[in-house]
Amino acid sequence: MNDMNSTPVRKIVHVDMDAFYASVEQRDNPELRGKPIAVGGSAARGVVAAASYEARKYGVHSAMPSVTAKRKCPELIFVPPRFDVYKAVSQQIREIFAEYTPLIEPLSLDEAYLDVTENLKGMEIATEIALEIRTRIKQATGLNASAGISYNKFLAKMASDLNKPNGQAVITPKNGPAFVESLSVKKFHGVGPATAEKMHRLGIDTGADLKEQTLEFLVDHFGKSGPYFYGIARGIDERQVKPNRVRKSVGAEDTFPQDLHTYDPAREGLQPLIEKVWSYCEANGIAAKTVTLKVKYADFNQITRSKTVPVPLAAIGDLEDIVSFLLASIFPPRKGIRLLGVSLSSLERTASTAEPQLRLAL
Repeated sequence: MNDMNSTPVRKIVHVDMDAFYASVEQRDNPELRGKPIAVGGSAARGVVAAASYEARKYGVHSAMPSVTAKRKCPELIFVPPRFDVYKAVSQQIREIFAEYTPLIEPLSLDEAYLDVTENLKGMEIATEIALEIRTRIKQATGLNASAGISYNKFLAKMASDLNKPNGQAVITPKNGPAFVESLSVKKFHGVGPATAEKMHRLGIDTGADLKEQTLEFLVDHFGKSGPYFYGIARGIDERQVKPNRVRKSVGAEDTFPQDLHTYDPAREGLQPLIEKVWSYCEANGIAAKTVTLKVKYADFNQITRSKTVPVPLAAIGDLEDIVSFLLASIFPPRKGIRLLGVSLSSLERTASTAEPQLRLAL
């Protein structure tokens, strides 16, 4: 059992911008305010990258095919993404975070963990820090942010969803275990659709069900994720907030409800994965030279196809072109495709993030 008395209780804040890409577009174009908009392509194989709250009322959400979104909301307005603008706004937000703590771990352009246990303002109460940060973000950018506050990363992430949009919530050490027990496993951060389905097949529907399983059982069925699931089922997550980490690779994958047999739906399914990994790299100031496409067929056999370029990818369009090329190379598929993934490796710091480190080294 985690002894809360032996070490100071950590104070972790998860800040998550509300409908970030869509909100930036509405901020910059008054004609879009109050209207259902989707950032993404409206073409046949387009995908929604972000939806405004007005669009979400119709059931439109990120990663949804654009044709489906338009069917759900005929008045939907499509706006092409402007990643350079989102990156600039994200940098403004990051500078506000840095006034409170150096321990900042971005997850993408629009969300980050902050460890404020020891903070630069000497503030005791994490909820007050979160409120102040959200107020500062609104003043600087005109955008709303939500926040979750807790004693670990998992619960801070879960808390930030509780009072969205433009709200915050706290999960205390006293309430953490009970909160997890009542939660559906499909809502757990770190449990994707395929893992949730596997848990359901094993009779695990809630945090309470997960808590009943032994560590051995979870390792047997979920491998290296087993200890993580064992811990979070008890409200325990010892992961540190890691600033400036350069991972060996960054990837995203998705299992589809029906097997895919043709190129366009497969390419459509890859678009949100492309945007997810690109957003992570942009937020962390890293760039990649190697792109890998993962393909899992209906019979669970899988293959990968990779391409390495001489210089790091400079724009999301470059990544889209390589993924399209790799995907075309496996068509027609020998069987239906149940899962696709995109990963980036040979990661390097971009010049803008490397320069300060070089100066410090001198």
